Amino acid sequence: MNETPTGAIAKYFKKVRDPRIDHTKDYELLDIITIAMCAVICGAETWVDVELFGNRKLEWLRTFMELPNGIPSHDTFGRVFARIDAEEFQQSFTEWVQAVNEITKGQVIGVDGKCLLGSEDGSIGKKAIYMVSAWAASNHLVLGQRKVAEKSNEITAIPELLKILEISGCIVTIDAMGTQTKIAEAIINKGADYVLAVKENQGKLYQDICALFEYDKQFDFKNADYSSTKTVDKNHGRIEIRRCWTISDPEYLASIRDVKRWKKLSSLAMVVSERETEKGTTLEERYYISSLPSNAKHILHATRTHWSVENGLHWVLDVAFHEDLSRVRKDNAPANFAVLRHIALNLLKQEKSAKGGVHAKRLQAAWDESYLLKALGG
Repeated sequence: MNETPTGAIAKYFKKVRDPRIDHTKDYELLDIITIAMCAVICGAETWVDVELFGNRKLEWLRTFMELPNGIPSHDTFGRVFARIDAEEFQQSFTEWVQAVNEITKGQVIGVDGKCLLGSEDGSIGKKAIYMVSAWAASNHLVLGQRKVAEKSNEITAIPELLKILEISGCIVTIDAMGTQTKIAEAIINKGADYVLAVKENQGKLYQDICALFEYDKQFDFKNADYSSTKTVDKNHGRIEIRRCWTISDPEYLASIRDVKRWKKLSSLAMVVSERETEKGTTLEERYYISSLPSNAKHILHATRTHWSVENGLHWVLDVAFHEDLSRVRKDNAPANFAVLRHIALNLLKQEKSAKGGVHAKRLQAAWDESYLLKALGG
């Protein structure tokens, strides 16, 4: 087997500390991690699945791992991943992604959270865990993730995620939960720009922006130097018209209370979506603040691209990986298994030789060892 895939795994995951005491190490930690990665690529959704994969593929696995004691039991996989430090595992994943993938300047990075519903265990009072991920829309890559700490929320996890990302020159988009002054500052400090959604939970900020746009809407936005654009999408019997207005007028920005608290706030935006279906027409208005200069076309693109994190990441994790059905629950295991799914998703998204979606590629990897090797990068 080409050494490149396992070499990359060893290079970036050797920093993960082994949580076991010496006399219980019948299997190398990197072997356990590598087997689990391969198994999840091929469709494994439980530790039992991972053990079954290993036993079925033992001869193949021994072409690049010694495995003198065979394949670990599902209990061993579960115990080890429950105890591996989740932040170390996430950090190793992020360093691997950033080392082998180029993130281009101006690319939109969507940051969003997802609840792992199956990780909840009511019998012991354990709540479902919440993961915040960064998604590179153009590359279709998970760049990194952070587990939200218990008794906390996305607001604390997002800055920690931003710290480990290389996002200079990119545009970071976040829904209203992450529209916080410290998060905006963290993005700017990383050399990136932001487009942040503003909703009613932002109080004064929302009220001020809403009042400005509502007033100028009455005069067809001719009171000031607005940039505007319009897009029309037609598919499946639905017509969606999106209009966007942006403005960087200093007087308008100065009218926003506490504007100086938002680092490099340079423009305000309103997006109006009009959707026509056989059931009727709906209208939705959304507001944003941005460090980008007023450019309606640019900012509308960023706001639309943000939602690819739902279709390209969250939806695929649920449909192709059955993430919400996962019953991996013990200690750090849910967060670490989530990283294994992200690894598999990234590798399968980047593998272009096979036809079909992620589910089809997982089947092909399970059936064809040469394709699994190709998905691993070999």
